[in-house]
Amino acid sequence: MGRECEQAGGANALFRRPEDEEVRGRAAGYNGDMTKSRANRREFLQGRAALAAAEDLLPEESPARGGPVTPPETGGPTYLVQVGRPAMACQFEILLNAGQYPGSTEAALAALDLVDRLEDQLTVYRPHSEVSQLSFLAESGPVRVEARLFALLQQAVELSAQTQGAFDITAGPLSKLWGFHRRAGRVPQADEIQATLQSVGSRHLHLDSSDQTVRFLRPHMEINLGAIGKGYALDRCAELLAQARVADYLIHGGQSSILACGSRLSAGASRTGWHVSIRHPLKKDRDLAEVWLLDRALGTSGSGQQFFHFGGRRYGHVIDPRNGLSVEGILSATVLAPTAALADALSTAFFVLGVERSLEYCQDHPELGVVFVCPGPRSGEIRVVSHGLAEDEFRQIAD
Repeated sequence: MGRECEQAGGANALFRRPEDEEVRGRAAGYNGDMTKSRANRREFLQGRAALAAAEDLLPEESPARGGPVTPPETGGPTYLVQVGRPAMACQFEILLNAGQYPGSTEAALAALDLVDRLEDQLTVYRPHSEVSQLSFLAESGPVRVEARLFALLQQAVELSAQTQGAFDITAGPLSKLWGFHRRAGRVPQADEIQATLQSVGSRHLHLDSSDQTVRFLRPHMEINLGAIGKGYALDRCAELLAQARVADYLIHGGQSSILACGSRLSAGASRTGWHVSIRHPLKKDRDLAEVWLLDRALGTSGSGQQFFHFGGRRYGHVIDPRNGLSVEGILSATVLAPTAALADALSTAFFVLGVERSLEYCQDHPELGVVFVCPGPRSGEIRVVSHGLAEDEFRQIAD
């Protein structure tokens, strides 16, 4: 799942850390300096070690020690607790202000446990998953699915209709036809594409809300939540953190799907929110732009890592569900939205729709922000188009 489910794709956005010292706690252990820590291996696995280490480095007045939640003095160090785990063919990470909320590290680990369970439900790469079983059985008759999954399928079908089919969770057969599911790209014949298109289209899904069942109206259909699944997982993580009353954090799945809530506490900070960067789609070691996220999600789609060349042309892994062809003309599409599932889905849809039609969509949805990176007039040049972002939210730093 994730953006191309269990195919590890290139992330085009990343969390940009301030120049400060960090405390990093991972589910399998601690990677920082533990000279002051009193934690044992059991505490590592329970997620307590990173928080304990952070407390050792904090001033006496901190929420973990019963003091107030205040940013450090200007010029002083600040700390992050980073809890991470591999899932959905990428690294999921939750970043917390060290010591700000009692129990926040345990809540973050519980959220990552939830990601594991969601992967087992949504992935198409495990035959026992609920989505895999749905694809096996729904051609023969209605299949009942779990309530939250049914709601996600409803959202996906609605987004398909809103984007004129540019986003479609039934497009998996086209990706297989082009060989991207095995990372063995090929250019299919026109008749192969037309035959496969007969099994693609959310309009051929029948969702019965009365009993939460799904049925395929065409043979050989499949459901793949690759372009919305990681975002959905981040939204579910956010629900758990909210229940634990943790209100300041950043979560990302493979860095191309990001959800930020509240603010990063840092020395002398004059801004609220979290600072992230959009990577340059043609220069892997460079950042293209900076974005400030506050109670918002960011999703990026691009073909910078999954592509092949044939006959002098470059074919990326994003396939237009409407015509079965590899999408051209866009290098990356980044969407800022209220939820991570929406940001992920619309970044894929906008990548397919192109700049003009995507901006038309945004006119009716002022809650969205978007950054397109398109090929420039000359080889190696780019053109950046942004919409719906305030001056203090977005800054381009490279060409």
